[in-house]
Amino acid sequence: MGKATHEQANLLLKLYDLRREPRLREARAWFMSQFWANSAEEIMQKYPQGSEANASMRMVGSYWEMACGLVNRGLIDDELFFESSAEFWFVFERIRPILAGLRAMNHNPIAYKQIESAVARLEQHWNRVAPGMVEMYRERIAQMRDQAAKAARAN
Repeated sequence: MGKATHEQANLLLKLYDLRREPRLREARAWFMSQFWANSAEEIMQKYPQGSEANASMRMVGSYWEMACGLVNRGLIDDELFFESSAEFWFVFERIRPILAGLRAMNHNPIAYKQIESAVARLEQHWNRVAPGMVEMYRERIAQMRDQAAKAARAN
């Protein structure tokens, strides 16, 4: 187990308080239930600049990029952070297939780098403490993606 300090625990609690802010909570709920894109171009079509969906997408991404950045710099112990939330993994898993396109489209080679780095360590942690968990979650995401695609075709 990691060596978390009181200061790290307090910072984690502050991050948790931010997650409870009503607009961010709404954005997170939208992202987890509605955000599905197969390319960077599709993101711009489905969630255009100025739309509520675009604002929600950016809000979720920037929140987790900030939170993971704090962890990546050692300001919060990895295990303490990993034990309190894996939501950032699910966020990254939604953008992982289109990450190269997003980075190219925005001319930003470091977009989502903080989340990506934390996800790599989280997966190592899960492989140590719960072998098979990464694969199970990836299967669940694939099923959710398929269901969303079927629902979109039906509409």
